[in-house]
Order: sequence, then structure tokens, then C-alpha cells
Amino acid sequence: MKIEDFSHFLDTRRTTREFSRTPISPEVLHELIADGLTAPSWSNTRPFKVCIATGDVKDRISSEFGARWKKLSQFRNGSIFTKLRLLLSGAGLPTSHRLMARPYVAELKPRAERVGRELYTWIGIERGNRKARDEQWGKNYQFFGAPVELFIYIHRSLHIFAANDAGLMLQNLILSAHARGLGTCLQGAVIIWDDVIRKEFEVPKDYKLLTGLAIGYPKDSHVNKFGAHRLSPEEIIIAPRKKD
Repeated sequence: MKIEDFSHFLDTRRTTREFSRTPISPEVLHELIADGLTAPSWSNTRPFKVCIATGDVKDRISSEFGARWKKLSQFRNGSIFTKLRLLLSGAGLPTSHRLMARPYVAELKPRAERVGRELYTWIGIERGNRKARDEQWGKNYQFFGAPVELFIYIHRSLHIFAANDAGLMLQNLILSAHARGLGTCLQGAVIIWDDVIRKEFEVPKDYKLLTGLAIGYPKDSHVNKFGAHRLSPEEIIIAPRKKD
């Protein structure tokens, strides 16, 4: 493969937000994970595990996520009395990764705001339409219609190093999926209710949920043609200190 072809291949990867119902065979899923495992790892420890949710298991998780998101949306948009009632009952509130609710720091916030603004404009949702925005966000809990949802867990003992290894594995997996005509969507939105996943999978207690990943064949739809803004290398490269 020519280097320019490889660069083009990387550039054509997009986040998929609407999948077809076409199933993915267990053999292809196994190959995707095998490709993921070709990534480097900290002392080759591979400090991560993967739950593969399909069929009835995926549907049960999605249904419970959807019910909890409905309550959380009511909390976010309700009156003070609604918020107090839901707060006291705990219905829909995060059971894990509560720090996700914290705002982005000043340096990173404009990037997050930009992609949100451009995506919602692309799909025709006005900024002040909270109902439509919540409905779109709620599609995360339907996994955007994907036939497969992966839940990636990392070993607590290695902290950021485990997250780094899992990220490297996921990048290989995602690119392998892209090469096969499959689409993917990394989903931080699904990590706030870890207990729902653990009801369906025997996840070891020493492992912490890192992210979800929806996988499937993309629909030929408007939302899937959205391309997020990409930074230039100059925006992330730190210049060396100037010597006197």
C-alpha cells in the first residue's frame, strides 16, 4: 500500500451514528478482536477485557439504559421539585463515572462545543431545542441501531497505562472494522451505568469500565456523512524551550 493510500484510508474513517440491522458473524468479530490485539501493550500485559453484547443481551442492556436515560433527562430538564424527587429516589442517576458530568476545562471546552454545534446543525437540531437534543443523545442507549456493542474494561491496577493499552487495541480494531466496510462509534455515554452491564456479564471486580463501542454496517444516511473538524499537527505539537 502506498503511504498516500494509507493516509486516505485513515482520513475516510468516520463515526457511525446510524447502523443497519445486518448482523456481524462471530467469525468476523473474532477477527476484529484479533486485529486489535496486534497493538503494543505495557509489558505485553493486555490489561483489558471485552464484553460482546448481541441479541437478547444487547436488547436488555439497551432497554434498561433507555429507561434510566428517560429518568435522567427528566432530572436535567425538570423543575426543582422534579429534580428533588428523582434525586431522593436515585432513579436514572449515574451509578459509575459520575465525574463525566464535570465541565471541560477552558483549553478543551471550545473543541467539544464545536463538534456538538456542528453535529447538531448538520442533523437540523437547533441549539435551544433541548427535547430534540436529548432524543438524539438517547440514541446512544439504542447503540444507534448497531447489532453489536462492545464494553471495554481495564484493570484498575495500571490506571492510565491500562487505558492507553486499551485505546491502542481499540484503534486497531476500529481500523480493521473500517477496512471491512463496517462502521464504529465509541460511546462514553454508556459508561455511567456499569451495574447494568455487570448483570449480564461476569466482569471481574478488579476491572473498571472504560468505554463502549458500537459496531455494524453503516446506513447510507445524512448523519453518517458528518465529518468532525480535525486539528492540524501544529495545534498539538509543543515547541522546545528557547535557550538564552
